[in-house]
Amino acid sequence: MISFVAEDRCEPCGACVAVCPANVFEAGPGGRPVIARQTQCQTCFLCELYCPADALYVDPDCETVRPVDPAQAAPLLGQYRRESGWGEWADVYANEHWRMGEIFARARALATPRT
Repeated sequence: MISFVAEDRCEPCGACVAVCPANVFEAGPGGRPVIARQTQCQTCFLCELYCPADALYVDPDCETVRPVDPAQAAPLLGQYRRESGWGEWADVYANEHWRMGEIFARARALATPRT
């Protein structure tokens, strides 16, 4: 689940807020994302994938909220995006996420409040 936002790396673009299917983030001061509803995180890694600044760390454990030491998280920032072949890494690693489209669509539909 989402565990850490590196404020020193974050460029308040709003991408993570926009792509989160569970509405975990809120825009905070200066437009920087704030983890507002951590336990609602589906651990889909979309926020990490879409963060152009590699400022987010999603812990692969989707069940447990664990505190994160920024020094330990620093080397992991951007790893998922890099190894998934997104952005500037597209020529280095194969991007296979197109296969997840239907699953992401279902997750977004389930996370969207019904009125």
